[in-house]
Amino acid sequence: MDNKILLSEKEMPQRWYNILPDLPKPMPPVIHPGTKQPIKPDDLAPIFPMALIKQEMSPERWIEIPDPVADIYRLYRPTPLRRAKNLEKAIKTKARIYFKDESVSPPGSHKPNTAIAQAYYNKMEGVKRIATETGAGQWGSALAFSCKMFDIECVIYMVKVSYNQKPYRKLLCQTWGATMHASPSENTNYGRMVLKDDPVCPGSLGIAISEAIEDAASREDTKYSLGSVLNHVLLHQTIVGLETKKQLERAGEKPDILIGCVGGGSNFGGFIMPFVPDKIKGSKIRFIAVEPKACPTLTKGLYRYDFGDTACTTPLLKMFTLGHKFIPPGIHAGGLRYHGAAPLICHLLNNKLIEAVSYHQKECFEAAVLFAQTEGFLPAPETAHAIKAVLQEAKNAPEGTVIVYNHSGHGHFDLSAYKAYFEGELEDYEHPEAKIREALADMPDFECEM
Repeated sequence: MDNKILLSEKEMPQRWYNILPDLPKPMPPVIHPGTKQPIKPDDLAPIFPMALIKQEMSPERWIEIPDPVADIYRLYRPTPLRRAKNLEKAIKTKARIYFKDESVSPPGSHKPNTAIAQAYYNKMEGVKRIATETGAGQWGSALAFSCKMFDIECVIYMVKVSYNQKPYRKLLCQTWGATMHASPSENTNYGRMVLKDDPVCPGSLGIAISEAIEDAASREDTKYSLGSVLNHVLLHQTIVGLETKKQLERAGEKPDILIGCVGGGSNFGGFIMPFVPDKIKGSKIRFIAVEPKACPTLTKGLYRYDFGDTACTTPLLKMFTLGHKFIPPGIHAGGLRYHGAAPLICHLLNNKLIEAVSYHQKECFEAAVLFAQTEGFLPAPETAHAIKAVLQEAKNAPEGTVIVYNHSGHGHFDLSAYKAYFEGELEDYEHPEAKIREALADMPDFECEM
């Protein structure tokens, strides 16, 4: 069998898959924090273009990919599905391991799959400037690239700990013309308030989201763009799972386990959702979401309504959450440092259609190094979490088990993290239960009866 399964550009999916019509139970509604009623399209219009708002709430199973979006996708899509034969030999597994290689995009991750689409829809509605947040910089660099493709100004609030840890991702964003701010910043009222309370605050995705939303809401020429969590983001990412499904069929394989890392949930969601209807119909396929023990949203959070940011500017989302005021430790997997997760992913977990596990960062780096030494590709720290779970599952897998994971990004801009690992400077954090309870205590007291 070939080491990689390729699709031609003509075989690239022409539609995104929307899982909402196929869910066995409807999603809990998104709630307006003021009225305590389900959110309406007009409520989101100040920060999102209407086309994306319609996708967020669409009942349609399939949504056409616009030609200008598909044209840019073809710069790197379809992406390869690779067989990890050398890794299989190294760990002496009886399983067959595949990985969907999303690291081949220009910014080096899965993030352009939605960034390109979001930039396009903003351009079509006359938006001149987009503000966003980024953790490790994968989303920021993807949006910077996409905005450059459509001639839109891009402003990025990058979580401060990652801004300092990952200067080359910042430089990549600047290469594509983006303006960068370390968050919390002096650029917004909320950022200044956070810094007044804690001058050395490392930042979090929740804080950076608050700053980006404030920036967008304060200017008529600006909209906000989010790289994960929301339904339309996961919708755009389903091109990953749709391609994977075609490639596995071509290889004559039926997957037993699909694995992906989870911060907000976009790469995992887009990867697994085209396969979820099979499980609903009775397939024994397993879906495993992997997160850091330092930010154990799915494994230790509560399934409650909460804000998506720390300033409480977003609608209320029903999700597993550690509390919107939770600020996780400065681990190197910056893209996984989020207090909540995509409501769609949380809904699947609450309905026992997916599983969640967590690992420490040192064991994930150990897995990443083994992968690099056998398969040659250097994974991002976020992706390393998925690889760790693959190794765990492959260890005692019955012969013929097919394990597939989403290789969400490369680690070329994370060499300082690998340096810290090799020099013994990485620390494992398991956030104290008391700190989690403290953050959970500040959640809004609201539940919506279905």
